[in-house]
Amino acid sequence: MILPITGVFAAVIGILLLFLSAAVVKFRLKHGMGMGVAKDRDFEAAVRAQGNLVEYAPLTLLMLGIAELNGVANGFIYWVGMAFVVGRILHAWGMYQGRGGPHKARMVGILLTWASILVISALLLLNVFQVYG
Repeated sequence: MILPITGVFAAVIGILLLFLSAAVVKFRLKHGMGMGVAKDRDFEAAVRAQGNLVEYAPLTLLMLGIAELNGVANGFIYWVGMAFVVGRILHAWGMYQGRGGPHKARMVGILLTWASILVISALLLLNVFQVYG
């Protein structure tokens, strides 16, 4: 079985990861550092924006895929995936704009990320209880 919705979101997240990774590589080349952040707030913000995506994306994509395989309504999967992607973009943008400090886009991005994980978790549980309950 194919997972077209999850596949699209995995592709978009993959592209976002490449953009965030390129920003980190740019700083690494600028500072001549293979590791660390050279006491540069912008460099550290770039590393954390990339790291944050890597921390949240795998589980969220896995849950979206399981939901799609389990027959959760495509509309729910689509909107949760969109919320997650928008949340991750806002978070990264807020990290850059706030130089790692507080920023409204970062906070909204975190809330959208957490909300999408909570919603897809609830949808998975509801789906299981509908099928096996």
